Amino acid sequence: MGSRPVDVRDLVLLRRVRDRIDREYAQPLNVEALARDVHMSAGHLSRRFREAYGEPPYRYLMTRRVERAMTLLRRGDLSVTDVCFEVGCTSLGTFSTRFHELVGMSPSEYRRRAAEDMRGVPPCVVKQVTRPIRNREAPPAGPPVP
Repeated sequence: MGSRPVDVRDLVLLRRVRDRIDREYAQPLNVEALARDVHMSAGHLSRRFREAYGEPPYRYLMTRRVERAMTLLRRGDLSVTDVCFEVGCTSLGTFSTRFHELVGMSPSEYRRRAAEDMRGVPPCVVKQVTRPIRNREAPPAGPPVP
């Protein structure tokens, strides 16, 4: 039993969900509430979102949060705990685990390395080259990505 193609009506609703996640990533969002807002069940939303965007809504949300956390950590004026809460995570452990999965190092290590490695690089370039990896975990071997 394979998945069916995502139709235009679903794409409109899925785009609305994705845009809301992009805007409100720091708010307490959950799949049930996102699904309710577009009149879908949580299971249906998760399946259709994954088919359209390659990952389920919760993972997409966590990727957005990690991406924003990377920016805050590079800035260097907040603790890892403060960054965790600033991006909408309520568990430092979950945040650190997901951050490590996507970036390949802990938030503390990332902050330390980013301060060293990105000194003098324009912020627009830093944002592009340090974007978290989506749809796959960070490689376990090889040099870490700053």
